[in-house]
Amino acid sequence: MARKKQGILQPLIVLVGIAVISAFTLGYVRQITEEPIKRAKDNQELAAIAEVVNEFDNNPFAEKMTITTANKKHKLTMYPARQNGVLNSVAIKTYTNTGFGGRIELMAGFNVDGSIKNFKVISGNETPGLGTKVDEPRFKEQFHGFYPGRQVLKVRQDGGDIDAVTAATISSRAVLKALERAYDAFRNFNSGKSNE
Repeated sequence: MARKKQGILQPLIVLVGIAVISAFTLGYVRQITEEPIKRAKDNQELAAIAEVVNEFDNNPFAEKMTITTANKKHKLTMYPARQNGVLNSVAIKTYTNTGFGGRIELMAGFNVDGSIKNFKVISGNETPGLGTKVDEPRFKEQFHGFYPGRQVLKVRQDGGDIDAVTAATISSRAVLKALERAYDAFRNFNSGKSNE
């Protein structure tokens, strides 16, 4: 009986030792990679901001703020772009969970009058060659100067003013949903009800 206990105890000690070493190794790797991953993500967002707003000489990242939609259900991040101290546009990080592949995150750019300047998909799992076309110029050009307060931010099949990407209507609708959420938060912020 004592031999049986010793026979089980030795492999158990080895397994515990391996688990402890693995946990410390994973913790160490996470610690040394966490900052570079965060920096890379911040750089990706900063590049997206630069793509969707007018020229700026401030640091939109340093001035970011949280804004909410009118119904207070969604919190988004807004990055103001200023030239010579004057606000000329904003970028809003927005999202939707209604894409064909699930969640899509965008950086949406708005001029100060509320018209759309541009947008950039920053993450998503849409079908390559179909749903991913929502981030191509042919689709995006429709939004330059588009004013959601005066035009209908829906695809034509739904009575709107936007042509969907062929064979990717679900992805097109998802992008419009994310832009609508960003516009709602922008309008709510401008009314003075969204700042936290």
